Amino acid sequence: MKHNSDFKHDLEWGQMGEKVVADIVAGDKTEVKSERDIWSKTGNHYVEFQSRGKPSGIATTEAKYWSVNFYLNDNFCFNITLTVERLKEICLKFKHKKIKGGDNDTSIGILVPIKELINV
Repeated sequence: MKHNSDFKHDLEWGQMGEKVVADIVAGDKTEVKSERDIWSKTGNHYVEFQSRGKPSGIATTEAKYWSVNFYLNDNFCFNITLTVERLKEICLKFKHKKIKGGDNDTSIGILVPIKELINV
């Protein structure tokens, strides 16, 4: 996109971005997850799809959006929000990275590189 110093154009662009966020928050269901600390070392987001032998997480969500808050030392760092449909496509690429996790390793999930969540 070319730079445009016209305030009216910038305002319209900003308002369009605000509408996207408002639609996500007020509209369709959003599954919200939080990653604490370990993501900063591994570079991954853990996407659960099974817990205690039953489908869970991404496999059962009815949400349209998947939103992940990333924290480091209990401080919010950033958020990534994408459609569940897009996340499922990404998970298929990394289905070989299944690992146990959750409480007492009773869940199974896929390690998805965080950079893939923003790779378009």
